[in-house]
Amino acid sequence: MDDESISENQYIGKITAGIKLRMLQLAIINFVLQQLPYWRDDPDRADEKSERLLNSQLSKYLNSPNIHNIFPMICFSHEEPQYGSRDIDIAAIPSEKFIIEAKEYSKYDTVLVFECKRLPAPEVEREKEYVAGNDPRKISGGIQRFKLGFHGDKHDLAAIIGYVQDKTCHYWQDKINEWILELVKKPIGDGCNWNPNEILSMIKENMSAGVTYYLSSHNRTSKANSKIELHHLWVVMKNEKE
Repeated sequence: MDDESISENQYIGKITAGIKLRMLQLAIINFVLQQLPYWRDDPDRADEKSERLLNSQLSKYLNSPNIHNIFPMICFSHEEPQYGSRDIDIAAIPSEKFIIEAKEYSKYDTVLVFECKRLPAPEVEREKEYVAGNDPRKISGGIQRFKLGFHGDKHDLAAIIGYVQDKTCHYWQDKINEWILELVKKPIGDGCNWNPNEILSMIKENMSAGVTYYLSSHNRTSKANSKIELHHLWVVMKNEKE
């Protein structure tokens, strides 16, 4: 992944000729990862707990003039429509029209999508929703939605933001990998096929900033021989004002 990534300075300014979509997506992920602790510690930010309000706050922060000027070619849309009647929590869209790999992207096109999840889930019966829901008739899991093509069906790379509100990132990595391995042995009947190679691997950790970056790769049920690469950006929601 490192040879395809864009350095911190490369994403400042406008898109240049020859950039690949994957490079832009990785640059957006790097940008959001860097901004997560600054957003969390923003003195103007209300200390909300709900996922919906946190998603709205984060989108507004990333679109604020001072932050947007760091990465001016992209803005962020909250609750962007996806497959059927579903919405993705946050989507990265062009600020202006550009062409990447012979394809034109306008402000109506999605470049990258972000699902967002609280850790832990707000209710005990929903505790495994970062991975998959309990009811195969209600597709509520973060990774599950990507595997089934309900989210990110037009992309081979996407991201999940984790708001860590209790425990540690290491704790949640272990739990999520445990839940994935449980699904390998005992699927819930939602159409997802799981394998042990789908567990999360750590890419980088910044303990002082309270952010950790994981990577996973998943087979998709919706497309034959198709995979989706998920980048997991977790921020510890500690209150610096206390």
